[in-house]
Amino acid sequence: MRYLILGTTEALDPRGNPLPLGGARLRALLAALALRGGRAASTTELADDVYGDDPPQDAPAALQALVGRLRRVLGAEAVASTPGPGYRLVAGPDDIDLYVFERGVRDAAARLDADDPETAAALLRDALALFRGPALADLPEPAGVRPEAQRLAALRRRVEADLRRGATDGLVPELTGLTTTYPYDEAFHAHLIRALRAEGRHADALAAYETARRTLADTLGADPGPELTALHHELLAYEPKPEPEPESVTGPERDQAAPGNIRPRLTSFVGREPEIAALQGDLTRSRLVTLTGPGGSGKTRLAEVAAVRAVGPAAWIAELAPLDDPEALPGAVLSALRLREINLITRDGLPLQDDPTAHLVEHLARRPFLLVLDNCEHVIDAAAALTETLLTHCPQLRILATSREPLGVPGESVRPVEPLPPDPAHRLFAERARAVRPSFDPAKDAGTVDEICRRLDGLPLAIELAAARLRLLTPRQIADRLDDRFRLLTSGSRTVLPRQQTLRAVVDWSWDLLEPAERTLLRQVSVFAGGWDLAAAEALAPGVADTLGALVDKSLVVATPTEGGEMRYRLLETIHEYAAERAAETPALLAATGAAHTAHTAHFTALAEEAEPRLRSGEQLPWIDRIERDLDNIRAALHRVLLTAPDEAAAHRLVFAMGWFWWLRNYRPEGLTWVERALALGEDPDDPADLRYWPRMHLRMLHFFLAVENHTAAQFRDDPETVAQVARVRAAFGTEPGPEAARFPGLLWPFTAYLTEEPLHIRTLLDASVANCRRHGGDWEVGVSLMFRTHLVVDMPGGLADGMSGVDEDLAELRALTRRVGDRWMGAQIASAAAEANMMRGRYEEAGEAYEEALGLAREVGAHAETPFLIARLAELSYRAGDMETAQKGLDEASREAERYHVRDTQTFVCFLGAAIAFHLGDVPAARARLEEAGSLVDLGPAPPHFSAVVTGLAARVEAYEGGGAAAVAKAAGALRAARAVQCADLVVAALAEGLAVTLAEAAEPALAVTVLAAVDSWRGGLPRSVPEQRETEEVTARALAVLGASGLAAARANGRGLGLDDLLSLVDAYLGTRPEEPEQPEEPEQQGRVRSS
Repeated sequence: MRYLILGTTEALDPRGNPLPLGGARLRALLAALALRGGRAASTTELADDVYGDDPPQDAPAALQALVGRLRRVLGAEAVASTPGPGYRLVAGPDDIDLYVFERGVRDAAARLDADDPETAAALLRDALALFRGPALADLPEPAGVRPEAQRLAALRRRVEADLRRGATDGLVPELTGLTTTYPYDEAFHAHLIRALRAEGRHADALAAYETARRTLADTLGADPGPELTALHHELLAYEPKPEPEPESVTGPERDQAAPGNIRPRLTSFVGREPEIAALQGDLTRSRLVTLTGPGGSGKTRLAEVAAVRAVGPAAWIAELAPLDDPEALPGAVLSALRLREINLITRDGLPLQDDPTAHLVEHLARRPFLLVLDNCEHVIDAAAALTETLLTHCPQLRILATSREPLGVPGESVRPVEPLPPDPAHRLFAERARAVRPSFDPAKDAGTVDEICRRLDGLPLAIELAAARLRLLTPRQIADRLDDRFRLLTSGSRTVLPRQQTLRAVVDWSWDLLEPAERTLLRQVSVFAGGWDLAAAEALAPGVADTLGALVDKSLVVATPTEGGEMRYRLLETIHEYAAERAAETPALLAATGAAHTAHTAHFTALAEEAEPRLRSGEQLPWIDRIERDLDNIRAALHRVLLTAPDEAAAHRLVFAMGWFWWLRNYRPEGLTWVERALALGEDPDDPADLRYWPRMHLRMLHFFLAVENHTAAQFRDDPETVAQVARVRAAFGTEPGPEAARFPGLLWPFTAYLTEEPLHIRTLLDASVANCRRHGGDWEVGVSLMFRTHLVVDMPGGLADGMSGVDEDLAELRALTRRVGDRWMGAQIASAAAEANMMRGRYEEAGEAYEEALGLAREVGAHAETPFLIARLAELSYRAGDMETAQKGLDEASREAERYHVRDTQTFVCFLGAAIAFHLGDVPAARARLEEAGSLVDLGPAPPHFSAVVTGLAARVEAYEGGGAAAVAKAAGALRAARAVQCADLVVAALAEGLAVTLAEAAEPALAVTVLAAVDSWRGGLPRSVPEQRETEEVTARALAVLGASGLAAARANGRGLGLDDLLSLVDAYLGTRPEEPEQPEEPEQQGRVRSS
């Protein structure tokens, strides 16, 4: 085992896999134990570390429960109890990253003292890499101070080692960032000055010293320390060696410091700080650096700024965009360097070499020189040839080129210019907007500005053109018109090149440079939505790898590697819109685009069908990723076969291939919309021999499966047409179940019974479904049908009496099935069922272990609709153990997850359990508020079958504490009747009956309260109560003893032994003096037919 505390706390098993630690308290406990490196810690010390200034009332007991949870995760032997009392993590220093870090730092210090900076730097880099974030992040803030100080000290030593070994590449940008983050750290300032001096940048080194001095003086009122002062004196005493004088020539060569020709710009340069820093390193390591990117990405401006930053005003630029003839390139560069008009004469009076390339070589051969070659793409071959010639013959020359594709010269370093990130893009828009509308306030339109910048792909030119439109339009009007961006963005500066005055001209320039095959492919790939891989491109046009590579090189297609090692391709939105326009220019092109659409649909339908069975297997994780990556393309295909060019058969294929994915990954509302559109394409045939009969029945079943998530049974029954359709589906699959009822979604047919017949029959139908799946289905189908039956049996009445007969055997079979199938979702559901069974039996520790397993599997597979509920059930276990603080923390986490993934039924349960916690903490008003919130959520949509009963039961107890008297008793009795009507599990009925006893006690009926408790004791059959339940029953009993005395208490208990639910309700009716009519069968939560573990 390895323990990581240099960041968020983690525990890794021997194979390096993270273990599910759960909530913050559990991570804090592990961090506190690991911090001590295997030494013992007292419970007081650990409680201080874990709970800080807000410990629970019984901190030792809460800590003991927390240790138990940690042992369940790590293993019983991982945490040892020690005298004191206390605990110890059974681990050595080599198992804990903090101690591995400290050892690495010590070893590095020894190597540095031994004058071995190479080894020291490597050791320190390895040690620093162990930090994954703020150290001891799960402990109170002071705990991380010492490791953070150690990290900074190690970082200083690593920089020192790099300086001593002469490895200055990249140090200046890094140290610039460090001095910004730690402005008062004189060591970092000193290292920055040394790094600048090592690169020969003495002026910058002096400026860095001045920055440090001013920072210390202005903010601390202090002078630099001895180290910085000594460095300053060294810099002042430095005398550069004179450069050797070149041979006497005429022209600008005589003065190497002569200013270049890069003109100051009239607008500010926004963003690109990381790119500037990276370019400084590139120009140090490579003599040819090429900035590539699409038109309008800011390559020219970035190159100019980088060149001036590198060599100051001595940088030169040759602007190649006006060139029409590649052969004129050397002469154009010669003219840019102001050498064309110089008539050089030899001593013999004869003209010098008239070849412009030779003239350039002669001029640049003996001097340091930085030349920017701007806009090489339309003369790419000539630019590459000239660049190679100049670099070969001029050893001190460096070239910074801009182009929409690399030059392809040996030794070239290619630096793609990416779109601006959101913050710099917003700043650019705001600055250019204020130039045309001084009153513009970006804060008032922040969301719209973000939309504009995002939809314009962060391209600086497009953003500037959009901002210029503020003379006429509001930001919202600009955003709404971006679907027609090429007509909108036409207000560029009159002084720039024509191709930079409108967005269309920028992209036209790139289009005109393409070969015919490249134009064809660009039109074809405009059918993709979001991105694609090589296989998808070849489905449209076989053998296009080289052409696709050319489009990538020319910055029209963006290529990005995936974590799996494959390459994904995409078009910027601007290029996508342009290519789609080009694809619709003529009828012939429209026909070709139609063929591309057909191929697109076929490819992604085949992909979804290939993935569908694998989404329920051990291979599911990479296949889920594949579907997620191409979800936009699949949506585009669905839109095509359902709306643009309706095709019922094609729609059925794609909808059925995606149905399980929509459920698994919580795309259920979206999936429901697509299914409803598919249903609208035709009518249901009556004849099973009709080829459309079974696809339509499966479609109806899938519709019911997805719709039940957001509807109650009452809502379904209010629509006669829906009831008739469900009855038809029930008859199709359930009258004589066969192969169609043994595959998804047909195997879900038993749940239609919640609308078509009595709920009591569902167990019989599930038995038939399990048998049918054994005959006609595979392991997954058998497992799912058996899992549904197991959940139902656990929640059925009579389980406490018969020990939930058959559940353990079914769970054992399910465990074997899930091992064979490998489906993590099914594994999570089975673990959840096991947890439910253990909870019903009062085995809370085993239930916690099973819920933790289920949560880990659900998170691994991304079953976002399941995880909030599982977190909430773990919180319920903490509540049952009496740890209200941990329970509330778990509820808070469950609530955040539920809100993030829009899982409404978990929010309902969270509100209910939050009310129970508040009630048992004595905060009755808060309990009332949370119950009202839970009730409002129940009204909005479905809830588990027993939910209305338990909410009413808790509301009755709250009302009793508010002085409700007999009315509270009547409400508690009503909750019991509702539980009986919906066939609630025995544990739920028992808890509601104990709530009835509480209301009777508060109504001054102690004898009847004790009688009810005695009856419940006989129902429980020795099953232990939770801590809150035990406290309530003890309080009711103690109050009864004070009023009745020992003999009266014993008599009341005797009256309750052996009483059933009906007997209790009769006693309560007698107390209330009335016999209410038997309630109608409840309609909302009782009949919804939930198909998930909740």
